[in-house]
Amino acid sequence: MSSKLIAPSMLAADFGNLQRDTEMVNNSDADWFHIDVMDGHFVPNISYGMPVIAAIKKHATKPLDVHLMIEKPERYIEEFAKVGADIITVHYESTVHLHRTLRQIKDAGCKAGIVLNITTPLTVLQDILPECYMILLMSINPGFGGQKFEAITYKRIKNLRQMIDDQGLDTRIEVDGGVTDQNIQKLVEAGADTFVAGSHVFKSDAPIATIKTLKALANS
Repeated sequence: MSSKLIAPSMLAADFGNLQRDTEMVNNSDADWFHIDVMDGHFVPNISYGMPVIAAIKKHATKPLDVHLMIEKPERYIEEFAKVGADIITVHYESTVHLHRTLRQIKDAGCKAGIVLNITTPLTVLQDILPECYMILLMSINPGFGGQKFEAITYKRIKNLRQMIDDQGLDTRIEVDGGVTDQNIQKLVEAGADTFVAGSHVFKSDAPIATIKTLKALANS
């Protein structure tokens, strides 16, 4: 697998200083911007939509990894692509016609992935893995930042990596929720290669240094 990637979650950024925080990520060792879109239905929280993503894209020099925590995401795929998404991941639990939605994402010019909640079995991915650039495993219950990492995620990563290897694929495994400098190496050992970090980055006293540490630990 290629180098391990860090994707700071803009949900934890200071929305009053969004350009500043976007440029901080640009100037850091981060690889992607992680964009959490919440609709208040699929998850209890509401985050932001197309105008905010367009504002981030205006200043971003790195890819936008857009994570849709919304019901029926197929309704908005083209719009998210138009405002700057480079990667779009949708929850397995959020759409009835998952295969069609993944093809829709690709047709819009983006890389496509699936997100699984903690209690959704990995077996649902068996037949759809070849369509996926990435699988995002939630390591918290989706909807709010700053939650505690759930340890069951290590086993799920290992099992997913085995499933990917068995099919001869190079699908990325992204982890979202509670990623810190204390657990990122163990997550790499389990088989993950892409890491979302929100509160750990933006609430630190030195976000650029924090990102640099995460990147170094992941690739050590």
